[in-house]
Amino acid sequence: MKTVYLSSAYLAPVEYYVKLLTGDKAFIEQYDHYMKQTYRNRCTIAAPDGELALSIPTVKPDTPKCPMRDIRISDHGSWRHLHWNTLESAYNHTPFFEYYKDDFRPFYEKKYEFLVDFNEELCRMVCSLIDMQPDMNRTTEYRTTFTPDEADFRERIHPKKDFRQEDPEFFPQPYYQVFQEKLGFLPNLSIVDLLFNMGPESLLVLQQCVR
Repeated sequence: MKTVYLSSAYLAPVEYYVKLLTGDKAFIEQYDHYMKQTYRNRCTIAAPDGELALSIPTVKPDTPKCPMRDIRISDHGSWRHLHWNTLESAYNHTPFFEYYKDDFRPFYEKKYEFLVDFNEELCRMVCSLIDMQPDMNRTTEYRTTFTPDEADFRERIHPKKDFRQEDPEFFPQPYYQVFQEKLGFLPNLSIVDLLFNMGPESLLVLQQCVR
């Protein structure tokens, strides 16, 4: 029995979904202190000129150490419209964008108050599209010690950390990417990159990413 602990994440990278796939149980942390410039509110996609980060603006919390579960989404800068247009222009020519776009569009039309709720609903929807059924729950407290059967990836899956050093079990499997001829293969992008390019084969790619 292997349990994995993950941070809440916005359209998390491939590595995150490999953890959801391979763990018997997953706990999504909601009692950690919110930090900017992490996957909690940003994802990385492939644009024509290379990797592009999309960030969800958040309401500045009243205290410096605000639990993730209390972080509210800001309406600043028409971000929903911007993110959707960016996803559409980046992935419009992929084999499966047309097929999945109606599943994703509602998330950019409905207003969510809390970031954890938005991230969780989006993650569950993505899992259903990939045909994954992870046993996924939110944490009820913040833990600092773990048993040998528990793996803490809350801060290890991070845009500023090298997955090769943080997670030797994760081996990104190259798959077709629409800008590959120009950019080469870009590993560990947001799960939407895999889904829009590979469709139903996404699950197979995730399974192959485990050493």
